[in-house]
Amino acid sequence: MPYYVRPLTADHGQQIALWRYPGPWAIYDLSGPLDPAEGYWAVVDDEDALVGFACFGVEARVPGLDERSGVLDVGVGMRPELTGHGRGREFSEAVLAHGRDHTSARRLRAVVQDWNARSIRLLDGLGFARVDTLDVPTQGKTYVVMERAV
Repeated sequence: MPYYVRPLTADHGQQIALWRYPGPWAIYDLSGPLDPAEGYWAVVDDEDALVGFACFGVEARVPGLDERSGVLDVGVGMRPELTGHGRGREFSEAVLAHGRDHTSARRLRAVVQDWNARSIRLLDGLGFARVDTLDVPTQGKTYVVMERAV
């Protein structure tokens, strides 16, 4: 199924705020709606149904990770009931293509919590390589920092 990145509407932001992820993925639950003015994008399918969201730059950067010249930070979220069903690659490719088309950056960077093997495997398969780890003691989290050339 093809995916498309479109401007996020206020309605999209409200829908996403209601998504609840199971088990350890509940850490990705939002406490409020996403704001279209803050650089978030909707990811829709060919029937224009909301399947996820994307963000780039500062909105995608985890606390403690510094901005780097020539690097575009990328973040995504997929509707909970769609995760784990083999849709991640095509979904992520649509987001990465959108990022490439709207930046002059030479590299893309994604950050994943170190326990999230499913997302790390996906990024590996998309050509990302581990370049660092980031410990955020105030959050009690460790992240895997991954990059790939644009």
